[in-house]
Amino acid sequence: MPIRTQSDLPAFGILENENIFVMDEQRAMHQDIRPLKLLILNNMPVKQDTELQLLRVLSNTPLQVDVTFMNVKSHVSLNTSASHLNKFYTTLDEIRDRKYDGMIVTGAPVEDIAFEEVDYWQETCEILDWAESHVTSTLHICWAAQAGFYHYYGINKKKLPEKLFGIYEHKVANRKVPLVRGFDDIFLAPHSRHTETPAEAIHACSELTVLAESEKAGVFLAIAESGKKVFVAGHPEYDRYTLDSEYHRDLNKGLPIQIPYNYYPGDDPGQKPLLQWRSHSNNLYSNWLNYYVYQSTPYKWG
Repeated sequence: MPIRTQSDLPAFGILENENIFVMDEQRAMHQDIRPLKLLILNNMPVKQDTELQLLRVLSNTPLQVDVTFMNVKSHVSLNTSASHLNKFYTTLDEIRDRKYDGMIVTGAPVEDIAFEEVDYWQETCEILDWAESHVTSTLHICWAAQAGFYHYYGINKKKLPEKLFGIYEHKVANRKVPLVRGFDDIFLAPHSRHTETPAEAIHACSELTVLAESEKAGVFLAIAESGKKVFVAGHPEYDRYTLDSEYHRDLNKGLPIQIPYNYYPGDDPGQKPLLQWRSHSNNLYSNWLNYYVYQSTPYKWG
C-alpha cells in the first residue's frame, strides 16, 4: 500500500529506507485514484514512535491511504514538541466538517486513572461520538479499546494484580468473520497494560462479537456493528524493541517490572527479542482496511 503523508514527516525517510512504499502529496495528486482518508488520533506520549509503527502496519495492501494525524487539545504533550504537533497534527475543531473512511484511536498511558479523571476524557468522548456519523470504521487500540467498551456499552475496566507485559498466545474464536481471515488458529501479539476489560462482561454484551481471546491475556479482538467499531486489546503495531524499551525505562525509574513474558530468548534481556507477531499484525490491519473501510465506505464521502 502506498502511504500518503507529508514528505517532511520524520517517519517518511525511515520508511523509505526500509523499502516501504510511501508517497508524498505531490506524487499522489497525479494518480487518478480516490485514496482512503484515514484519521489517526494519537494519544501515545512519544508520538513519533507510534506514527512509525502504525504507518508500517498500514503499508501492506495495494490501497492508497491518505493519513491525517490528530491530537487532543485538552492535554499538553510533554514528550512531543509543540512544533511537531503544530506542523503534522490537527484537532477535532479543524476537521469537524470532514468525513473519513477510517479512524484509529491509539492507546494512552492513563489506564491506572479512572476514565472520568483523565484530563481529555470528555474530548475523547466527543471525538468518539463525532466518529459515529463522520467515520466508516473506527479501530480502537489498548486503552482506546477499554475506553470504547466503557463509553459505548458501560463496561468498566478493572486493575490487574500485576502488569500484563509480554507476548501472549491468542486463539481465533470466530473464523467466519473477515477481520480474522488468513489468521492461524493460534497467533501471538504483544500486551502492555495494568488493567483489562473483563472477558465475561464483553461476552455478555450482545452488541459485541469476540474474534480472538487468550487464556492469559483475555479478549484480544472484538467487533461491533458489522465492523463499524473494532476493538484491539493489545498492541499488534509494536516493533521488535518496543517492549524492550518499556522494560528498561521502568527499570531505570525504579518501578516494579517483570521481564516481558515470552519475549527474550531464554528470558535473557541481553538477547535480541524475537519478532513473533508481525505477520498477523499486518494481516489484521490489511483485513480491517479492506473489508471494513475500503469495501464499506462510499466512493463520494464528505
